[in-house]
Amino acid sequence: MNNYQFTVSPSEFPSQGLKCRADLYLPLGIEKPSIVIMAHGFGAERNFVLPNFAEHFAKNGLAVYLFDYRCFGDSDGIPRNYVNPYHHLQDWQAALTHVKTLANINNKKIALWGSSYSGGHVIVTAAKNPDVKAIVSQVPHVNSLATAKLLGISYLIKATWHGLLDLFSTLLGRDPHYVKIYSSPSEFAVLNTIDSIKYGEIVSKNSAWQNQCPARIMLIFATYNPIKFAKKVTCPALVMSAEKDSLIPASAVAKTAGNMPNATLIKYPFGHFDIYHGEHFLDAVNKQCNFLLQNLN
Repeated sequence: MNNYQFTVSPSEFPSQGLKCRADLYLPLGIEKPSIVIMAHGFGAERNFVLPNFAEHFAKNGLAVYLFDYRCFGDSDGIPRNYVNPYHHLQDWQAALTHVKTLANINNKKIALWGSSYSGGHVIVTAAKNPDVKAIVSQVPHVNSLATAKLLGISYLIKATWHGLLDLFSTLLGRDPHYVKIYSSPSEFAVLNTIDSIKYGEIVSKNSAWQNQCPARIMLIFATYNPIKFAKKVTCPALVMSAEKDSLIPASAVAKTAGNMPNATLIKYPFGHFDIYHGEHFLDAVNKQCNFLLQNLN
């Protein structure tokens, strides 16, 4: 492993008439480095532990473009924290288009990195952009039906009710009806399984982020299934699953990886949020970095 110095500079790009904001990591001493585009998972901001991954990649000679979706972080858009996978995919496409215009990177060697919800987004985006050279899909959301079976009927009834309340609020011109993004299993939230409370461990202490999102996502969620795009991902793919994941069935992740023509699946014996910290993070980020260097250099 190398130990390049790197710079981090602010950037922005347009998506559907709004500005999405980002950080561009550039390793020093490399002319036009290969680049990894990154964004966060469900309801999160780019400064929630992802800089740890970005810095590791930059120290090893890879440029990184780490962005926030519209309605998140310092990107434009309302309502705030509006989770919509189809909007996210538009932002991914816009970020990819923008990165290809950057003069100081190798825009022929671009990889995508996503985790959790964005782990699914990179699968869809790579399927639609065969010039992408590689993807890393970490504990990815791949199949809404499989996740729904884990959550149970009681959860789904509550989720539909909250989603309808938000829909009616929107139709009446009122403020959104919000639900918590994460909580313990004792109260309702989008993520409220046994390890969902660990979401709080990734939240940046310096962020003004609020633990809430418009509940309409509960009506949209079921329609989003990245597994349907897996067979069209022709580039090398590194997929990492958590075998004790209470949000995303490991079997669904394995099936998705199996449907990709050129995927490597790595299984970890822990829960959904454990990959972001400690020895698990170090193992995962090293494997990801090696994979990216092999496929981008």
